[in-house]
Amino acid sequence: MAPSDPIPIETAHEDMIHDAQLDYYGKRLATCSSDRTVKVFDVVDGEPQRGAGQTLKGHTGPVWQVTWAHPKFGHILASCSYDGKVIIWKEQQPASAGWAKIKEHSLHTASVNSVSWAPHELGAMLACASSDGKISVLTFKDDGQWGADVFEAHAIGCNAVSWAPTARAGSLLTPSAGGRPAPAKRFASAGCDNIVKIWSFSEETQAWVEEDVLEGHADWVRDVAWAPNIGLPRSYIATASQDKTVLVWTKDTPTAPWVKTTLDPSASAAPGAGATPGKFPDVVWRVSWSLAGNVLAVSCGDGKVTLWKENLKGGWDCVSDVSS
Repeated sequence: MAPSDPIPIETAHEDMIHDAQLDYYGKRLATCSSDRTVKVFDVVDGEPQRGAGQTLKGHTGPVWQVTWAHPKFGHILASCSYDGKVIIWKEQQPASAGWAKIKEHSLHTASVNSVSWAPHELGAMLACASSDGKISVLTFKDDGQWGADVFEAHAIGCNAVSWAPTARAGSLLTPSAGGRPAPAKRFASAGCDNIVKIWSFSEETQAWVEEDVLEGHADWVRDVAWAPNIGLPRSYIATASQDKTVLVWTKDTPTAPWVKTTLDPSASAAPGAGATPGKFPDVVWRVSWSLAGNVLAVSCGDGKVTLWKENLKGGWDCVSDVSS
């Protein structure tokens, strides 16, 4: 089999699979499903090992998303569900002992749609987005307890959260004189109110404050992804919406405003295909950046994943499309 060929994985889930995530090293695959379970598989040389994997049971509704913590915290996995709960799982030692639930977060009153671990430099912090319109941030304290900040974010509901990279924009080119500044705690949230909000943690008030609002979509914002950054001046955020559009927001300096650019799939469509400029063929569900932050993957409701790169003029070109 050629390396470029997709490898099907038999998960033994009994219903639709909503998310699949490889761990930091690409050695473990976690999946979650409407069958109310999370499954973990070992991956060797890019192929899953034969066997049923391990099944994690604890949710009472469809599980929407799973996410791995950084390995410096151990083998830790978070999952969120329609049941309004977020569960944090930890693999026990020895590995044959399986996975145990180390935290059940149930402060939300509706479906929790997205979970995202903060960059590891900030410690073990997990942001959770819920249909009750609130965001919660769980923080693992030095005394072994979990703290929770819960705050109103989007009026009708929140669909996704994505953390900003800890490297401050421009820090690679203009290092600060007094050594490395403390990494900023900042993330973006996508809402059913058609907007994206940027939140930062105020050390003075010890609370999360709204820093910016990005308005540009005409329907629910389904996903938001903040691009990785090693300290270059420009910041990027990608947003995907029910309105069939993807916007890339750029910020050239820390004080500059966010400027939006619309991805245009019609530019690469076949002549006569009837594509609408600036619109994808269907609802856009997910956006995800490459590790280097220069390639954007867009997952559309028509079953296709397209890859996009910025050109020298500041526009975005479709460089590949993959049919599932």
